Amino acid sequence: MEKQRMTWDEIAEKYPDRWVGLTDIDWEDSANIRSAVVKYADKTADELLEMQILGTEGIQSAYTTPDNLY
Repeated sequence: MEKQRMTWDEIAEKYPDRWVGLTDIDWEDSANIRSAVVKYADKTADELLEMQILGTEGIQSAYTTPDNLY
């Protein structure tokens, strides 16, 4: 997967309507991601949540297109 830092807009464009597992997150504020490294883009929401809960690799899960989630 990606090893380079990408802005949130770049991540959302490259991985539309997909759950991603992020590391090295630079937060714009307490709710918005400015940039991050995409570690996983091929896992389900449940898999990423489990990794997040267990602290696996410092993964934070996010959905790239929140407006299309429901």
